[in-house]
Amino acid sequence: MALINPHINFNGNAEEAFNFYKSVFGGEFATIVRFKEISSPENQISETEGNKIMHIALPIGQNVLMGNDVPEFMGRVDENENRSKISISAESKEEADKLYNGLSAGGSIEVPINDSPWGSYFAMFRDKYGIEWMVDFDPKYKGKV
Repeated sequence: MALINPHINFNGNAEEAFNFYKSVFGGEFATIVRFKEISSPENQISETEGNKIMHIALPIGQNVLMGNDVPEFMGRVDENENRSKISISAESKEEADKLYNGLSAGGSIEVPINDSPWGSYFAMFRDKYGIEWMVDFDPKYKGKV
């Protein structure tokens, strides 16, 4: 079966954000490519853009969280836009709490983690980088959704 891997854009702080995500989820980066690594005479990258992230990937379970910095010539990402949320299906209530507490630190809470009307343990929030997350533990599925 195909996997769905979220990809998120940043305005120059992708590396900082992904180090934060790595501190919450654990693991190691599978890939980090900087814009200077793809620079060529035909596709010159400015010095200010060179160290920015062209592609970064953090494996999380069976999936991979990916991202990049948007080059200045393409304009800025609207960090207040209504982005699609990244939904995490936790394997336990304890894991849900750990992920919620870690990812929501410094962010804004939309729905605090608690038992939901539909029978799961659920939260919805925006992290300190403006990325929207949902954390859910449903004892019927135990992280399999």
